[in-house]
Amino acid sequence: MTDQNETGTGRFAGGAAWVRGRFVPMDEAVLPVTDWGFTRSDVVYDVVHVHDGAFFRLQDHLDRFERAMARRRLKPAEDRAAIEAILHRCVALAGLSHAYVAMACSRGRPRVAGSRRPEDCDNHLIAYAIPWIDVIPKDVQARGAHLWIAGTPRVPDASVDPTVKNYQWNDLTSGLLEAHDEGYDTAILFDRDGFLTEGPGFNVFIVSGDRVLTPDRGALQGITRKTVLELCDGLGLEGRVAPITREMLDEADEVFTTTTAGGVMPVSRVGGRILGNDRPGPVTMRLYDAYWAAHADPRYATPVLPLEATAGLEAA
Repeated sequence: MTDQNETGTGRFAGGAAWVRGRFVPMDEAVLPVTDWGFTRSDVVYDVVHVHDGAFFRLQDHLDRFERAMARRRLKPAEDRAAIEAILHRCVALAGLSHAYVAMACSRGRPRVAGSRRPEDCDNHLIAYAIPWIDVIPKDVQARGAHLWIAGTPRVPDASVDPTVKNYQWNDLTSGLLEAHDEGYDTAILFDRDGFLTEGPGFNVFIVSGDRVLTPDRGALQGITRKTVLELCDGLGLEGRVAPITREMLDEADEVFTTTTAGGVMPVSRVGGRILGNDRPGPVTMRLYDAYWAAHADPRYATPVLPLEATAGLEAA
């Protein structure tokens, strides 16, 4: 049994993880170098955040994680209820009221040395909770992010399904390298057919009048994205998933990005174009405020369980 005095400011001060059936401090959360999650990116994952001591839309994240595992034929030993309890305990061990909480299922390593058969691997769950992360830092959000339009095209959906959250980031990382070389904060990618997709770890929205549009391809079906589309109705906005061309992006009144690790994140520049007065736009900020207000909605908030509620998960 973990000593509660070790939580928060003790062994788990930097975060807590579940690896190979044990709760360990983050610096002890390691995998064998032969694990296919490492050697082949053969892993799916999801990320949920904790805000003011409660998970936001936890069941939506678990739903998406289960779908992703099913699509990739991955099945860890833990069922959904156990995964949920593990996430709660990771947060409680770390003593966090605002947290970035990840769950991943890796293919594992073959039981038979040298095997190339996925079914020869024992799939396993990895989970961890660390202090809150913003994909785009808060000071950059305050002035609006500067987005580089990457020359690298997004990997085709037919090759890597973007709705299955995965660690295949070669194209996204190439876009980031381009952006940083040019002095921009981050990047967005188009596909080979000239349609907008997403950025490294976030969805993209454009605002044109009262229309709020997000790409219909090459992008994760984000939970924050879903929340924004739902919020549009209550704000008198038309939120839609639609194909977005370069021309539509160039003519947009506003642009913003969304992700679990940051929420609604304003944009003030795209390529060489300055949007509005080089500050976050008014529609973006209305959605920003509505998004954070939604965290108080009991339909979406799941309070983090205390340690004693998940004590049975501790490894012997």
